[in-house]
Amino acid sequence: MTTSTPSTPATTTPRPSRLRHWLGWFRREEAMSFWIIIGFFVIWEAVCHLFSLPVYFLPPPSAIAQAAVEFQRALMINSIQTLWTTMAGFGFAVVFGLILGVAVGGSRRLYRGLYPLMVGFNSIPKVALVPILVLWFGIGSVPAIITAFLISFFPIVVNVATGLATTEPEMDDILRALGASKLDRLLKVGLPGAMPHFFGSLKVAITLAFVGSVVSETVAANSGLGHMMLMAQANFEVPLVFAGLLALAIEGVLMYALFVVIEKRMTGWAFRAQSAQQ
Repeated sequence: MTTSTPSTPATTTPRPSRLRHWLGWFRREEAMSFWIIIGFFVIWEAVCHLFSLPVYFLPPPSAIAQAAVEFQRALMINSIQTLWTTMAGFGFAVVFGLILGVAVGGSRRLYRGLYPLMVGFNSIPKVALVPILVLWFGIGSVPAIITAFLISFFPIVVNVATGLATTEPEMDDILRALGASKLDRLLKVGLPGAMPHFFGSLKVAITLAFVGSVVSETVAANSGLGHMMLMAQANFEVPLVFAGLLALAIEGVLMYALFVVIEKRMTGWAFRAQSAQQ
């Protein structure tokens, strides 16, 4: 006669609670930037109250937050306007910068001929070009778009051209020996190798594009964060000026983070190669 032993219930490991998951995230290395930002604003608030700084000189973050809530509609409308003009100019810079960068990087003669011209043009302060753009296109969004394009165009061209010019000669020689044309070598070796340079230039160019848009908006626009901050300064609304700067910084950080994510997804092989070398 056989006796059956009762089966013991399978033990299941309890899942960590959502609260514990979030608390664990705050202890990670990725959360260091979050704590640094929080500490920066806490120190800022403490310094303003400790030294009794007047609001018109340096407003505390609490006053800036109050101004942001009070003028939230104006901040939202002008932030969208600045974001639109910046992305429009940046989009043109990406298209034309990539085309010219490929052309310059693929031809030594064109590289030597156009590079001094591009360096000289990039040395001109773009704020000096805004009055000329106003004469040509009038006051509005067009000068801001063109300024964002001009200020973000050069880094893309230089990085793409540099990436193509620094292609490994061994790979190029192998493809040439196999009978590959110059276009095939460009598409199969040159452009893939230049992608890390290209996405690195995008992260730099997007921040410069915001600078170009705001500079133009302070001179030749009737909307946008630059125009709003200029009007707030004229009315001695200093907390609103800082709220506009904060909104501009948030937009820049978000766009920068977006291109970081795109860069990791498109050029993940480059990150793996760097981690393997380390």
